[in-house]
Amino acid sequence: MILPENLMNLIRQGEGLTVEFKKSTTDITKDVYDTVCSFSNRDGGHIFFGVKDNGTILGVDKDCVEQMKKNFVTTINNERKMYPPLYLTTEEYEIDGRIVLYVYVPVGKTVYRNAGRIFDRNNESDIDITDNADMVFNLYARKQSTYFVNKVYPAIPVSSLRHDLMDRARRMTRVNTEHHPWVDMTDEEMLRSCGLILEDPETNKEGITLAAVLLFGTDNRIMSVLPQHKTDAIFRVFNVDRYDDRDVVITNLIESYDRLMEFGKKHLNDVFTLDGVQRISARDKILREIISNLLMHRDFSSGYVPKLVIERDKITTENANLAHGHGNLNLETFRPFAKNPPIAKVFREIGLADELGSGMRNSYKYTKMYSGGEPVFTEADVFTTVIPLSEAATATVGPTEELDPREQDREQDREQDREQDREQD
Repeated sequence: MILPENLMNLIRQGEGLTVEFKKSTTDITKDVYDTVCSFSNRDGGHIFFGVKDNGTILGVDKDCVEQMKKNFVTTINNERKMYPPLYLTTEEYEIDGRIVLYVYVPVGKTVYRNAGRIFDRNNESDIDITDNADMVFNLYARKQSTYFVNKVYPAIPVSSLRHDLMDRARRMTRVNTEHHPWVDMTDEEMLRSCGLILEDPETNKEGITLAAVLLFGTDNRIMSVLPQHKTDAIFRVFNVDRYDDRDVVITNLIESYDRLMEFGKKHLNDVFTLDGVQRISARDKILREIISNLLMHRDFSSGYVPKLVIERDKITTENANLAHGHGNLNLETFRPFAKNPPIAKVFREIGLADELGSGMRNSYKYTKMYSGGEPVFTEADVFTTVIPLSEAATATVGPTEELDPREQDREQDREQDREQDREQD
């Protein structure tokens, strides 16, 4: 069978996160099973036998094809070698008279081991992460069907949460719905309706969840259950080696949203924009989308500090992420995946977010209005959003007490020019 064009295109693109070449021509090399394991643990992938690392097609020896197929299938079905066993097929193709063996490895639903070792894929390499506790933990977190924010704390009473924040949440629901069910609920009923009170499947004890603490807990309570929780907001336009302004936000998610919005409004100009015939604040629309995404969809189990960074030509957000794929997201083809459903539900109810996937579409729409550019969303273990900015977005408007030294020099030059003009007149 002739090698299909779509597989030929993969060979042309070269090795990467989901493509691996093996120059094996007469036998299956042992490192193939490291790749099978890492593909299963990450995003799946394509393995080509008879192809060099640079994409040159060598071809597999015709007399060895059947034995190579047999050895491969036997090994991946041997639980002493690959655990749990895998059931994969080897396809035989021909290109320019040379035989290429091809194997597609799907994403595994559990964590796989090769000879007792755990492998993960990083770019075009297979990495043994067995002895790295954090990486193994993150791998299991990606595979599990439960959510980290659903961790139950039976010893923390509902009364320890901030009643004023829950009252504020009730008021915020009226923006979208005048007679929202939360208005007539007690605090406990409200938490139950959002899935913020659950039963621990291991102890059968009921309690509030980590999500409830992050949304409505006091700062001390949040630090006691999740000490790494914070968000770093940085303004870096003049002092590019350090920063011009910074706010380390360590509080609940609702008030974190307020702080980050105020930080963005403080340092970004509200450029005049029209949506049809109506004036809107494209700046505020963009900030709403990227900040709510930064707070809702982060991997709370990670110690990576989420960031909102405003620079002269762009806004960047970064947060730890349980990745479901790698690379830049395409607006037309991306599939949204719920990261922390209980938190996202509360954000939607109080008007800080909309339906799943709308944030990316809105970011595209309002970024074009605000700066004329397009945002870039990159899915990886650290999720990154980049919003391009025009010069007007961070330009200093009106008199200020302190000017950037470079701006002071330029202003002095302009004043000297004006003085010379007056002398000539």
